[in-house]
This record gives sequence, C-alpha cells and structure tokens, in this order.
Amino acid sequence: MLLIAIIGAALPVAAMGDDKRPTKPLPAPAPKQAKGNPCAAFGAGFAQVEGSSTCIRIGGALEVGVGGSSRR
Repeated sequence: MLLIAIIGAALPVAAMGDDKRPTKPLPAPAPKQAKGNPCAAFGAGFAQVEGSSTCIRIGGALEVGVGGSSRR
C-alpha cells in the first residue's frame, strides 16, 4: 500500500518535468507567389492564355427536352 502511495505521488512530479524540454521551432511559412491573376478584373472564371495577355472564359450549357403525344 505504501508503494502505491509513493508511485502516485511521483507521477505528477515526473509529468511536470516534461515541460522543461526545449521545443523545436516552427517551420517558416512558404513564401507566397508574387504573380497575381491579371484577369481577375473581368470576373470569376476568366483565365489568361499562356504566352499572351489575352483573358478568356470558357463556359457552356446543356439542355435536354423530352416530349410525347398520346393521340388515340
């Protein structure tokens, strides 16, 4: 019983000793690219054509219609 009391008293002291360890420094954040989106002024979805200063937006739609007749 005395052994359990000694171990129980020593555990919190041992846990406090872990706080004294040196910590690793955090890695520096990656540098952001200086290149911006020159087509952002036109709105969402515009992209620059590689090798030129032209901005384009590609989009489309699909419509399907179904009809029927029930003549007797």
